[in-house]
Amino acid sequence: MIAVIIPAHNEARRLGHCLKAVRVTAARAEAAGLEVEVLVVLDRCTDASARIARRHGVHTLALEAGNVGIARRLGAAWMIERGAQWLAFTDADSRVPGHWLLSQLQWHADAVCGTVHIERWQPWQGVALRQLYHSRYQATEGHRHIHGANLGVCAKAYAKVGGFQPLPAHEDVQLVLALEAIGAQIVWTARHSVATSSRRDSRARQGFGDYLRGLEGQIL
Repeated sequence: MIAVIIPAHNEARRLGHCLKAVRVTAARAEAAGLEVEVLVVLDRCTDASARIARRHGVHTLALEAGNVGIARRLGAAWMIERGAQWLAFTDADSRVPGHWLLSQLQWHADAVCGTVHIERWQPWQGVALRQLYHSRYQATEGHRHIHGANLGVCAKAYAKVGGFQPLPAHEDVQLVLALEAIGAQIVWTARHSVATSSRRDSRARQGFGDYLRGLEGQIL
């Protein structure tokens, strides 16, 4: 079984769009004869995120961690217990492409690190910021970006390194470094880029939103 795991903290505005995109990629994988289950990990949600997830017919797991590393870790453990052999991670403010799951699986690797792109910039994020961002982002094969919004890992390799650590940020980087340390086969591809948000009010400190905010500071 393939598991899609999505941590969410008060993501009612964006979660529905995320799950619609996940439904498309899951349907394509199922048409190829694969079993797919989707889990939204509701971490300290006080908005309508749970209701939206239920409306889309996916599994939910509620917790009060306030920590993305813990959310991903517990979500992965829950799905592995259900028999997941491949763990695909994205974020609630992101939208995966239709071929996302099949593209991850075609490599037969231990892990697949994909790229992200910003499809809709905020009005105040001007040309200078966009140019600086693109000048520093390598959206090519063999890139070295690590995003929790676009990450797939074999459950066996994941378990071998102890999974995500309970970190408030960079839990995805820690996992990939641990996989590298044991000589896991990791694919770095831009062939299934995930659309993500350019918002400033990011849910995890030191994440993608803070990175963009740092770039803004360099051009002011």
